[in-house]
Amino acid sequence: MIQKITNLIFEALHQKEIKHEGWRMCGIQFPDSVAEHSLNAAQIAYILAHMEWADPYKCATMLVWHDIAETRIGDQHKVASRYIHGKKESEKAVMYDQFSGVPFEKDIHALFEEYEERTTKEGIIAKDADYLEQAFQAKKYCEIGYTEANDWIENVGKALKTESAKILWKQMKDTGFTDWWKKWGLKKLEPNEIYK
Repeated sequence: MIQKITNLIFEALHQKEIKHEGWRMCGIQFPDSVAEHSLNAAQIAYILAHMEWADPYKCATMLVWHDIAETRIGDQHKVASRYIHGKKESEKAVMYDQFSGVPFEKDIHALFEEYEERTTKEGIIAKDADYLEQAFQAKKYCEIGYTEANDWIENVGKALKTESAKILWKQMKDTGFTDWWKKWGLKKLEPNEIYK
């Protein structure tokens, strides 16, 4: 069992090497990795769950593991997915194999099913967070010149289910990706630093 868990951790590290392929469709040569996406999506899930009075730990955990199957089958963008039949079934089969024999196997399977089927409030929130992370990333890409990424922003807006996600999406559209430090003066030099 310890060997299986150790292997799972090494496999999870491989998510850092897998790039989000969809972004290449708009010319982004070095897109974010699946690991980066999963982390930010989990953070957003935690926030959304609080906003929606749901279980933030459950929502975040769903997103931490939601793309783990891509370590074995890669990430396919929407154009490629049109021609790959049984993708969801393949992801499920991979994930079941990845967690086979670990003590938390049934927990992860249940979370995966909730996320995929959106049968619970937490499953719906987790999917919204997954989408919302992509919209935030698209906003950043648009602002640095990859205007084709705007499709992601608009498509996400149509797909969101929770009111909190829709509110965040609208605010994101009106916020620059550097506003968090520019508008709050975080880069501003203190008077005594100017003369150093």
